[in-house]
Amino acid sequence: MEANALLTPRKIIIFKAIVKEFIETAEPVGSRLLIEKYNIDYSSATIRNEMSDLEKQGLIEKTHTSSGRIPSSKGYRFYVEHLMEDEIHEGIENVISQIFMNRKLGLDEAIRQSVDILTQMTNLTSMVLGPTSKTDALKSVQMIPISKSNAMVVFVTQAGHAEHRIFNFEGEISIEELEACTQILNDRLEGTPLNEVIDKMELIRPILSQRMVQYEVLFEAFVNAFMKFAQDEVYLSGKDNMLYQPEFANIDKLRQLTDMLENSQVWKEMSASHSNLRLKKGEHAELVWVDDLAFIQSSIDLGDDEEHKLMVMGPSRMEYGRVLSLVEYVSTMIESVYGKGGNDE
Repeated sequence: MEANALLTPRKIIIFKAIVKEFIETAEPVGSRLLIEKYNIDYSSATIRNEMSDLEKQGLIEKTHTSSGRIPSSKGYRFYVEHLMEDEIHEGIENVISQIFMNRKLGLDEAIRQSVDILTQMTNLTSMVLGPTSKTDALKSVQMIPISKSNAMVVFVTQAGHAEHRIFNFEGEISIEELEACTQILNDRLEGTPLNEVIDKMELIRPILSQRMVQYEVLFEAFVNAFMKFAQDEVYLSGKDNMLYQPEFANIDKLRQLTDMLENSQVWKEMSASHSNLRLKKGEHAELVWVDDLAFIQSSIDLGDDEEHKLMVMGPSRMEYGRVLSLVEYVSTMIESVYGKGGNDE
């Protein structure tokens, strides 16, 4: 249904001004401000009556501390679905496209740089979720001794992702033991889906015990390192940006937000749940609202069942048109350059 079938032109003007002002200031909006700042050519009494109607329709609401109004969750949904205009500037497109012109960059680095640019341009928190463990498999493991009591393990997946983790031993481990463990792991785990590696490790525990003296120490160290690798699929940029938003001045809300930012599992669940709050918009991106937070996320399909999720998180009063356009543009660029059949010119 079109917006003008739900609201009169006068209500649309007033409602859009309320949304715009609250996005900019995070302050409740009154009729006098609408007249003075937005040059709305109606009397205060008329504007108050229209605002009362908008409140009855559930699009705006009063706060406990002010007589002004703010957009409601329903109001944001209505705004995004019917009134929002996409906003992206040529300068922004140029900055992002420069990243992808550097063909020396690997996929992971290009995506991370894009996430950092999204953070800088939105002053929000941006992140990317790597391919899920169900769609990638372990290709090889390499253990590099650093000292007598710690080593670095490098995991390489069949999708071409490489990560390293440092782990420590209780006591000393010989180079021979490390080499033997590495050989067994590569022989037995190559091609194993990432989400099945831990279970398969239990099956090869007896083999390790026959070949190595300190197999328990290495076994536990490897499992712990691998679990961190498998769970650490989230690259987060601009975490502190959310801490300074006025919505989270309340200490309890701030604590909940901090816990969310530090728990990578939250983002995986977020990308797959809350379907009743989700509103699709555009070819790639969709919006998800949770309490005072809004998430704009986009799936990036690179072929061969390899999918990344690009997300920008902000307060529910974020600049939806601008952020949505940025996320859409970045997702499209990544797919066109690095996706299956992408342009290699």
